[in-house]
Amino acid sequence: MKNMREELDIITAYENVGTYRGAAEVCGTTHKTVKRVVERHASGEVRPGREPRPANYECVRDLVAEAVRSARGRVSAKRLLPRARAAGYAGSPRNFRRLVAAEKKTFRAERGHPRRPAVWAPGEHLVIDWGVVAGVHVFCAVLAWSRFRFVRFAADEKAATTMGMLAECFEVIGGAPKVVLADRMGCLKGGVVANRVVPTSEYVRFATHYRFRPDFCEAADPASKGIVENLVGYGKSDLLRPLLLEHAERLGGDETAAAATVLADLAAANRAAAEWCEQVNATEHSETCTVPKERLVTEAGLLTPLPSLRPRIGPAPATRKVDKLSTIRWGSARYSAPKALVGAQVAVIVDGARVLLIDPATGVVHAEHPLLGPGATSILDDHYGGPRPATPVRAIRPRTVAEQQFCALGPAAEAFIAGAAAAGHTRLGPELADLNALTAAHGEAAVTAALERAVAFGRWKASDVRSILQAGLGVASPRSAGDALVVDLPVAHPRSLTEYAPTAVSS
Repeated sequence: MKNMREELDIITAYENVGTYRGAAEVCGTTHKTVKRVVERHASGEVRPGREPRPANYECVRDLVAEAVRSARGRVSAKRLLPRARAAGYAGSPRNFRRLVAAEKKTFRAERGHPRRPAVWAPGEHLVIDWGVVAGVHVFCAVLAWSRFRFVRFAADEKAATTMGMLAECFEVIGGAPKVVLADRMGCLKGGVVANRVVPTSEYVRFATHYRFRPDFCEAADPASKGIVENLVGYGKSDLLRPLLLEHAERLGGDETAAAATVLADLAAANRAAAEWCEQVNATEHSETCTVPKERLVTEAGLLTPLPSLRPRIGPAPATRKVDKLSTIRWGSARYSAPKALVGAQVAVIVDGARVLLIDPATGVVHAEHPLLGPGATSILDDHYGGPRPATPVRAIRPRTVAEQQFCALGPAAEAFIAGAAAAGHTRLGPELADLNALTAAHGEAAVTAALERAVAFGRWKASDVRSILQAGLGVASPRSAGDALVVDLPVAHPRSLTEYAPTAVSS
């Protein structure tokens, strides 16, 4: 049977040649076919259609459709082909793949539901989500109407951390929205009943304090919160990745060490995140073609005002008593506190890689230490009035009458005792009576000067002090070299050579 194009060629050839046989020779067919096509065209009859030939996979179509429905469109043609062969399919695998693809398309068209673009109202929705790169967690929140974005870093995704980030976000945007939409976070989800998420009691108390309604998206449906999914990817690629690369360049390209550096100083990382948010919120948004920071001015008036106090998030901080060493113990590690707090109670809060010692009544931070492992110690010199001396100080405390008389000479006597003890002079105690006798004979001033000279030259016996007193002023007084001697030399006034010229002698 000729197709439409071939019939048109036959009709054209007949009109040009005028005979059936001539047109048949031009078109490569028989004159009977030309006659039949020309007569049907002249009478205006409808061109007969070809009866559709059933495909070779029609015998297994029902089997494939049932398998696709039971597997919810997840089954592959490779898995179904052995079953189809057993049911009588004798065609090629390629043709069978066409059948499976067609049945999957039909199943999705029947099961799926058309989506419509979201229409956000001002002050209505805040969408939140978490992301993580190399152990650094990124909290992202975006106001749906104004597209104002909030991004911060954290060391974990615990409930206290998430609600703390939410509280900071509310303070930045100047109010609380009507609804906070999140995915089914394990830290905020207390359970699921009939596909309805039950929030934890702590999250409900937090939402009641700020007067918003907690909401959760559908399971395995990221499209329902795609507005924040885009922000998570943007924050990872444009903020966190460059920050990690900056640290990795200094650490030899080690991304794990770079992430540990970021987590060790989350305050600095969050300052960088705040600066990044200032930049992106001051730039025109590609979807709304407006500046989010300017649009927030309109939306802020529709947000719920913040309460006067921020709620306490998480369990109450543990308290520790400052011991006599002006330290507290936490996690088998020791941390110093100001010595004025000895005997007082302080609250201990672990904030990422930091340990904060806080006044339980006022919330004032008394000390901040890095988080240490068991057995380690963190000491701040300011808590003890200065750095630890290089050598321990052993105070001179006279007890006997002879010791009291000798130490009455002042620092020179104490230095003499310390030096003699360090030199191992075992006769120092009995010789104190001789030294006190020298004081009575020569006077305190002379003995003090002799003791100073004895300390300078390392002479620790009473006979040495007696020899110094007998020498009197006839001993040398060596001194250490001082600065270079600079003497101003006299200035000589130069004379002109003309003054040395010979003069004529008159006769």
